Amino acid sequence: MMQHGADVRWQRWVRFLCGGAVNTLLSYLLYLGLIQIMPYQGAYLVAYVAGVLLAYWLNSRFVFRVPLSWRGMFTYPVVYLVQYLAAAALLELLVRFVSVRPAYAPLLVTAILMPLTYLMNKVVLRRSAATRSGPEMK
Repeated sequence: MMQHGADVRWQRWVRFLCGGAVNTLLSYLLYLGLIQIMPYQGAYLVAYVAGVLLAYWLNSRFVFRVPLSWRGMFTYPVVYLVQYLAAAALLELLVRFVSVRPAYAPLLVTAILMPLTYLMNKVVLRRSAATRSGPEMK
């Protein structure tokens, strides 16, 4: 039985939420460990970079089901550079001006930026898969 477009999009959105939940949990645990030994912005940066690498794999293979490629891996961080700048500013705003505890602020940042992150992932991964000009990563 052939699935309708809306069903496929819904399933992809659910996979994005599940993959994002796993990535968020692992990145957040790393962040919580790091804020014990370094300032929260530095801890956020390290956890964020680790999360980007995991997100590339999860979103390529599990969510959008496109092959991993070197081109995709080097293009993908551009999405997260934009997202990081927005997230770091929002993190600072929440901690400094709204008095959200640094341990909880990244969870709010993630929830607020989720729709933007999904759209940017979709565009970049599909474009890199459609215009692949290099070998696949195994």
